[in-house]
Amino acid sequence: MDFSESSSFEKDRHIYFLEMMFDTIPSMYQEQEINRLTLAYFAISGLHILSALDRVDKDRVANWVLSFQSHPGNISDLDNGEFYGFHGSRTSQFPSDGIGGSHLNFSHLASTYCALAILRVVGYKLSRIDSDSILISMKNLQQPDGCFMPIHTGAEKDLRFVYCAAAICSMLNDWSGMDKGKAMAYIIQCQSYDGGFGLVPGSESHGGATYCAVAALRLMGFIEDDLSKCTSSSIIDVPSLLEWCLQRQAIDGGFQGRTNKASDTCYAFWVGGVLKILGAHHFFDKGSLREFLLTCQTKL
Repeated sequence: MDFSESSSFEKDRHIYFLEMMFDTIPSMYQEQEINRLTLAYFAISGLHILSALDRVDKDRVANWVLSFQSHPGNISDLDNGEFYGFHGSRTSQFPSDGIGGSHLNFSHLASTYCALAILRVVGYKLSRIDSDSILISMKNLQQPDGCFMPIHTGAEKDLRFVYCAAAICSMLNDWSGMDKGKAMAYIIQCQSYDGGFGLVPGSESHGGATYCAVAALRLMGFIEDDLSKCTSSSIIDVPSLLEWCLQRQAIDGGFQGRTNKASDTCYAFWVGGVLKILGAHHFFDKGSLREFLLTCQTKL
């Protein structure tokens, strides 16, 4: 494979792109407006990774994110089955009813995860937010099998939202919002015969689902980041998991999310992240992965 046309990382161009994505959604992304907070999370975290967070007004970012939080009208509302987290966009945020609540509450678990992550990145103290409403109402989203729904009604349930719940509790440093034991049991059921994890029990192993499973277990304290300890005494099949992850690096250097699928930049994070959590990131070919990623960079 010839990598000569794209041999360097264009940092300044990426910074410009991320600034643009935070300030204004391009027309081709406008149908994703419902996920505005998620797109902002990618932009802000990208700028942070590139040491360019000074390009945004951190106080403005924090105030904008805080404006998406849903608040109960009174404390008794926390028992009504709804979730009082963060909305994903203005289009899912309905007007107030005039007494502190809203007519419809569509705050979402993934949006709440993104909101808290952004606030943490820009240096906002999470102790200042209404975490009790988030954690008390988040328990309403955990299902009897230990999984989570992302919203209080009419939604799917899978490992993505178990991870979001664990990350929310971890960032708020308060695990009262979920039953960790039930969540762990659900995650274990999702490990497939080949070592990877599917989104739900019995489904095909997937890079994103595997990251959500392993990261959630690590955040909850059920696995360690020392490979020898993970392998010798673990609640999951670590050797099969490692083999599955390492087999996802394809001949082009990139990672695939499933068996016999094309490589994709996102799985460099999802699968690479699993290997990093397990302390096994030195086993894959970093040079080949870097070259693959650079071929995916937009050419001038």
